[in-house]
Amino acid sequence: MKSNALKGMKDILPNEQRIRDYIQGKILEIYRASGFERISTPILEDSENIDKSDGGDNLNLVFKVLKRGDKLEAALSDSPSVASLADMGLRYDLTLPLSRFYAANRDKLLSPFKVIQTDRVYRAERPQKGRLREFVQCDIDILGDSSCNAEVELIDVTARAMMNIGFKDFTINVNDRRILRNMLENMGFAPETLDSVCITFDKLDKIGASGVEAELKEKQFPENAVSALVDFISSDSITIDSVASRCSSPDVADDLRYVISTVEKVSGGKYKLAYCPNLVRGQGYYTGMVFEIACPGFSGAVGGGGRYDNMIGKFIGQDIPAVGFSIGFERICSILLEEGFKIPDEKEKCAFLYGDETPFPEVLLYAEKLRKDYAVSVMRKAKKPGPQFAMLEQQGYTKFARITDGQLTVK
Repeated sequence: MKSNALKGMKDILPNEQRIRDYIQGKILEIYRASGFERISTPILEDSENIDKSDGGDNLNLVFKVLKRGDKLEAALSDSPSVASLADMGLRYDLTLPLSRFYAANRDKLLSPFKVIQTDRVYRAERPQKGRLREFVQCDIDILGDSSCNAEVELIDVTARAMMNIGFKDFTINVNDRRILRNMLENMGFAPETLDSVCITFDKLDKIGASGVEAELKEKQFPENAVSALVDFISSDSITIDSVASRCSSPDVADDLRYVISTVEKVSGGKYKLAYCPNLVRGQGYYTGMVFEIACPGFSGAVGGGGRYDNMIGKFIGQDIPAVGFSIGFERICSILLEEGFKIPDEKEKCAFLYGDETPFPEVLLYAEKLRKDYAVSVMRKAKKPGPQFAMLEQQGYTKFARITDGQLTVK
């Protein structure tokens, strides 16, 4: 049998898990204090739900689950395609499960519903730094509020959660897909091609204006439209006003202006918000504003989200306004661990080593008294103490307790 974890997944040792628990606790502390309530959903979703979720490229990364028993045998004998053999899949994010959850339980929930999800999701990624096949997301969503105040609140709560962990030098980038699509259509791109154009435009920071131009020409988009976009992104300064001036409906930018000005008032300069005209986000279900968190020294986003007003309507036939923001928990943890993060004000770890000369109930009573000052673990002392001490020190134990001649000592 193989002892290693599957590729793209990992075992977590106690020291790292302790830090992960602390980080998640600090995030939840802010979420809960802001009136959000936590739920849980199953890791498996119906294949039909996944296929119709507009998850963009993530739909190509779904772990599918085969049918079982007679249903599998029937499917194999009929038409053994992937679509016919699988009837479930592992969730690729927490937005689809939340939408299904709300559709099934909305009569039991407040409106607007402010919800927390901190759970594992799965994508058949090519494993690399910052990308695993099993990872944790920390989401907050507001369902049932169509106003831009929902975006403002999510941005502010998420920023405060980041600061509560210890992050300070980060920027929340924002855009509105409605502005971008309106501008691109006005430049001459056909409405049905806008998703493809946006995918290329989203790469502006990585490939530059010349790279965007080359890729759009390779896709054989109209030359006049490509030239208009390249001229625009090559300008020295791109602002909301300059983008709005190229839209057929300039007031399409009013919501984004409101969110930026309101967040700036709320933040008091404690965190940064920036307009990012080429921010798109990969999921197809976003309908309006989108946002991402950028941290210096880390190439990818460490969080993101946006408004998805059409998702819940696929279940109930009635659109429900919805917007969410997710902290990329794995990426946050990797940054902090690489920086040698230590849990603030953490009690020193104390190993209480006992032998046969001390009754075990007495050991536990002594240990409980020590826990006022230390995090105490009781363990039988080894016959050869050297390796035991070395391992304990490696695991972060700095104090050692013993009972000698009936007296408790801590060194």
